[in-house]
Amino acid sequence: MKDKPTFTGEPRKPGGRDPDLCVVTCAVSGVLANRKHCPGIPYTPVEIAEECRRAHEAGAAVVHIHARNDDGSPTFSPAVFAAIKEEVRKRCPILLNFSTGTILDDVSEQCAYIRESRPEIAALNMGTMNYSKYSRARKNFDFDMIFPNTYEKIIKLLGAMNEAGVKPELECFDTGHTHGIWPLLDMGVLKQPLQFSFIVNVLGGIPGHVESLQLQTKIMPPGSEWEVIGISHGAWRMLAAALVLGGNIRCGLEDHLYLPSGEMAKSNGDLVEVAVRMVRDVGRRPATVEEAREILSLGAPR
Repeated sequence: MKDKPTFTGEPRKPGGRDPDLCVVTCAVSGVLANRKHCPGIPYTPVEIAEECRRAHEAGAAVVHIHARNDDGSPTFSPAVFAAIKEEVRKRCPILLNFSTGTILDDVSEQCAYIRESRPEIAALNMGTMNYSKYSRARKNFDFDMIFPNTYEKIIKLLGAMNEAGVKPELECFDTGHTHGIWPLLDMGVLKQPLQFSFIVNVLGGIPGHVESLQLQTKIMPPGSEWEVIGISHGAWRMLAAALVLGGNIRCGLEDHLYLPSGEMAKSNGDLVEVAVRMVRDVGRRPATVEEAREILSLGAPR
């Protein structure tokens, strides 16, 4: 058996990237929340594209997208993802990050829309976990499931991403997910430089502590890019922690529905405006689309 390799990732260019720049991503819809929870959540390709435009105008460089049917139910239809891309491109040049998350083992539809639509980035869940939400008021679970992500499933998705020239965004809910990338690097199916998303405050994953981010960034290979995804209560504090630690940030109606004031956001643009203000308040600057493309090693526009 081969020993675990020692990671010695190099900066993208001499001197590294500008540490003051911060890539702001907006997750515009997700799959769990609906308009009963927040009227601003988009469903159709046109509605999703309009939210992407609002996010871009507010300062986001990337949008993370889950597709929905017109009634709001989730879909993995390649035709719907293609329609979303077409509608977004009519409105703005923001970088597209398509979700591939599914509790099913069959990822044929995900592989199809990655190959056909070729977004700049595709999210890739890096490990199996309990995925649950608990209600303290009801003393019961709102939902309780297993989110399976075997290496076999991950490798299938990576194959489609590599074939299409799509950058994998490594979604890690826990430290084992981050540590567990090394066999994929050893096999050559995952290539540096890497891009991580560290999701905190999901029951079954790592808690929303500053120390959680510090540990994750120690585990990841040097030279990697990373962002924090803060779920629900405490999301804004986790974005603040990432900004201080030098990371990128993600906001949006998938992650949290409320502004720091406690008022429900009317659109994703409302949330991005706060996130961008936070970036500037700590002395950093939100990256443009072109700067984000270079920071995330995405190559030329297509």
